[in-house]
Amino acid sequence: MKNLVSVTVFLVFLIFSPSLIQAQNQQDSTKTRIETVDGNEYIGIILEQTSEKIRLKTENLGEISITATQIKKITPVNQLIAKDGTFWLDNPQATRYFWAPNGYNLKQGEGYYQNVWILFNQAVYGLTDHFSAGVGVVPLFLFAGTSTPAWITAKFSMPVVENKFNLGVGALAGTVIGEQNTGFGILYGISTFGTKDKNLNVGLGWAFAGGEMAKKPTLNISAMIRTGPKGYFITENYFIGTSDEFVVMMMLGGRRIIKGTGLDFGVVMPFASEMDQFFAIPWLGLTVPF
Repeated sequence: MKNLVSVTVFLVFLIFSPSLIQAQNQQDSTKTRIETVDGNEYIGIILEQTSEKIRLKTENLGEISITATQIKKITPVNQLIAKDGTFWLDNPQATRYFWAPNGYNLKQGEGYYQNVWILFNQAVYGLTDHFSAGVGVVPLFLFAGTSTPAWITAKFSMPVVENKFNLGVGALAGTVIGEQNTGFGILYGISTFGTKDKNLNVGLGWAFAGGEMAKKPTLNISAMIRTGPKGYFITENYFIGTSDEFVVMMMLGGRRIIKGTGLDFGVVMPFASEMDQFFAIPWLGLTVPF
C-alpha cells in the first residue's frame, strides 16, 4: 500500500508540475492545419479560400496555394508551442490509455479502430460529444471454429472543469460465441484530472461473469504524459482483489503518433501473492482514427 501511495503521489507531481515540459497552451483560432492526400501537413493562416483552392501563409514555406483536389482534411489548430517553436497538435488519441478509457470523450462523428497483437479488435465511435459506443471481437472462429469472445461498449463522459477535470461512467458487456452462460463485462466510473496531454485517471469497476457480480471492485490508476510533439508516456495499472488473494497488473510504455495513427508499445507485468517469479508480457497495438 505504501508503494501504491508513493506511485500515485509521484504521478500527480509529474502531471501538475508546470516545469516538467517547458511549453505553454496557446489557443489560436486563426491557424489551420491542412492535411493533403499525399500525406503532407501544413499549418498556417488562411489568406484566401475558394471552391478551387486555399492560399495559406505558413511560417517555414511562406505563402502556398493548395488546390481543393489535394486537400484531405482541414482542422483548426488547438496547439502547444514548444521552446523551439514546433507546433504540438491537439492529442489525437486522448480518450484512452493502452486499453482503459478516461473521462475525455470522442467528438461527435469521430471514431477509431484499435488492434492489439492482430487478434484483439475494437472499434469505437462518438455518437455525441459526450457519448460513445463500440464493438469488439477476438476472432478465434478463424482457428477451426474456436469459440469467439465478442463485446459491446458504451461510455458517457462530461467535463466538470473544462480541460482540467472530467467524469465518466460506462460499461462493457460481452459473451463467448459458441458457448453457453458465458456473459461477462464490467461497470465502471472514472475521474480524470488534468489536460489531454498530462492527466491522471482513477477508476473503479465492478466485473461480472456467469451472472455473478464481483464482491470487490477493481481499482484502476492510469496516467498519460506528453513527451514531445508526437510522443507520450503511458502507464495503466489495475489493483484486483479476489476472495483469496490480491493481484496487481502494471502496464508501462508509450505511444507514438504517426500521421494520426497511434502506435502503442509497452510491457504488462502481473504481480500476485502466489507468484514465485517475475515475468513481463510485451504489448503492441495500433489505433487508426476514422
